[in-house]
Amino acid sequence: MLEANHLSKSYATPAGELAVLRDVSLSLQPGDAACVMGPSGSGKSTLLYILGGLEPPTSGTMRLHGTDPYTLKPDGIAAFRNRDIGFVLQDHCLLPQCTVLENVLVPTLVGEADAGADDRARTLLGEVGLTDRLHHRPAELSGGEKQRAAIARALVRQPRLLLCDEPTGNLDAETAEIVADLLIKLHAQQQTIMIVVTHSETLGARFTRRWRMQRGVLETSLKTTDAERR
Repeated sequence: MLEANHLSKSYATPAGELAVLRDVSLSLQPGDAACVMGPSGSGKSTLLYILGGLEPPTSGTMRLHGTDPYTLKPDGIAAFRNRDIGFVLQDHCLLPQCTVLENVLVPTLVGEADAGADDRARTLLGEVGLTDRLHHRPAELSGGEKQRAAIARALVRQPRLLLCDEPTGNLDAETAEIVADLLIKLHAQQQTIMIVVTHSETLGARFTRRWRMQRGVLETSLKTTDAERR
């Protein structure tokens, strides 16, 4: 279970304190998928960074299956992110010198030995349609293929929480639809908790649970209509 209680984040600036996130609370169960929508600068990405153990809140708490990562020592929080969090970003962030298979296996190279990692990586790459690209490097892939590899990498450790920041933002409409289909299908298979941040109304309409963020405030959940789903 993911629980966030009264999360706030602010930064000191020459003009005074800048509040980026204001008293955000949410709760999601394994298998839940939610979308956060809103304009640039509204605090969406900051919320993901806090939930992903990358950026401590100024106030408030978050717990994933009972663990508050910000109570852990640096090695502990790094292990928490590697073990329990999967990230899919707008930029695929693949290592150019590594093959597709090697890129997907990167999260498994630290921490305890993971005997099943290679099989899981190959299975996931098959699920995203990249079986024939295992030994290609990122420069040899299309934009959509790179993002599909990034999805496989995010899921290879079977994380409890999958965080996606504008996962279709750099893709054309047709490729974005393919990537959205894969995210939703693989989320359903792994029954992780998934939160997607996006500007895209088309992607947002794929989710029955949606929030709108405005000036750091997470507003009332939005409902998806049947017309939007079509």
